[in-house]
Amino acid sequence: MKIIEVKDRTAPLIEQLLKVWENSVRATHLFLSEDEIESIKKYVPQALTEIPYLIIIENENQIPVGFMGIVKQHLEMLFISNEERGKGLGKELLKYGIEKYSVNDLAVNEQNPLAKGFYEHIGFEVYKRTECDEQGNPYSLLYMRLK
Repeated sequence: MKIIEVKDRTAPLIEQLLKVWENSVRATHLFLSEDEIESIKKYVPQALTEIPYLIIIENENQIPVGFMGIVKQHLEMLFISNEERGKGLGKELLKYGIEKYSVNDLAVNEQNPLAKGFYEHIGFEVYKRTECDEQGNPYSLLYMRLK
């Protein structure tokens, strides 16, 4: 596995990362409806293009199987292909973000307890909760920061 900081965000790369995103979301965001996934999916390529720091992790075949996006010291997104979950890739990416970009906070859907547990295992703790997500949808967010 190899971690790469992406500078050149080509269309094929964005397309591959969109597949990773969708695969991950379908496995972990069981609270979202099909319509909601399809609606959010429309905005993912733009988010991947505009995020200040995009870091991917590739498998042995040099295919991206996970990625994270960072804004300042905030982890904006972290997604791992479902087939690659549980292998330590998310942990590798997040530790990289903490070491190289001083990532110290994030938000996670309360309805995604595995993600919350993952972040707690790395050393994050909840400091705030909202009833709705940042788009106003009825999905509680937990704001976490590094202890």
